Amino acid sequence: MTSDPDARLALIIEDDADVRQLLVMTLGMNGFTTIEAENGRQGVALVRERQPDLVTLDLNLPDIDGVEVCRQIRPLTDAYVIMITARQDEIDRLIGLEIGADDFVVKPFSPREVGARVNAMFRRPRNTVRSVVQPLMGAAAAPVAQSAPTVQATEAVPVAPVADEDIEGLLRHGPLSIDTEGRIAMLDGTELPLTRIEFDLLATLVSGPRRVWQRETLLSRIWGDGWVNDQHLVEVHIRNLRKKLGEDTKAPRFIRTVRGVGYRMMPPATA
Repeated sequence: MTSDPDARLALIIEDDADVRQLLVMTLGMNGFTTIEAENGRQGVALVRERQPDLVTLDLNLPDIDGVEVCRQIRPLTDAYVIMITARQDEIDRLIGLEIGADDFVVKPFSPREVGARVNAMFRRPRNTVRSVVQPLMGAAAAPVAQSAPTVQATEAVPVAPVADEDIEGLLRHGPLSIDTEGRIAMLDGTELPLTRIEFDLLATLVSGPRRVWQRETLLSRIWGDGWVNDQHLVEVHIRNLRKKLGEDTKAPRFIRTVRGVGYRMMPPATA
């Protein structure tokens, strides 16, 4: 274990001693104090006892698998959770299970990759999308990255958020209402069972309903700059969000795909 009373605390749940040591070194270099667990049961106990800021969690543990560990610790902590898996093709399945992990890293990984992802996570607020929604409410003319010149015309369209002016933090879009402070999304008066990422995505899209949101922009706003090359993350979470909205992908009611660019909200009359 590394120790610094002023550092953030990271819990490493990993049965492979070599991988564990690599993560201790990597997170220590990024300013974390680290504690370690060799199996899932130890990991759950340490989460309850120490309340870490970050958890790295191996998928294939000797006693409880990482999916079940993640489900058990989620009611106990709001820590960032990075799931570590040996197979790239497992990531879609894990995201689809909505286990509460914030990111996924595939073995073998580089210390630089893990460090970049962790630092990106901690640059964005944990418990609210106010920092996502509020800057965007007045960001209709935000400059578009040089690497995506094809979006200039769509980004120039004025943004007019459909928000309730009388209640701070409340966004409305047709039958959708989103309380960004209470983190509650309602459709036709019924609360939607959204994950953290799904809520952030929906709140961001609704905050600028006429805007075409590039995948790169959504990654940067919601996941952080360390995910700029992982556009597949956006696609998988949008797919899950659409299911919960009851979307027909051939005739979307809320979220429209703009081919080759990203996503935008359908007009409220259509929704």
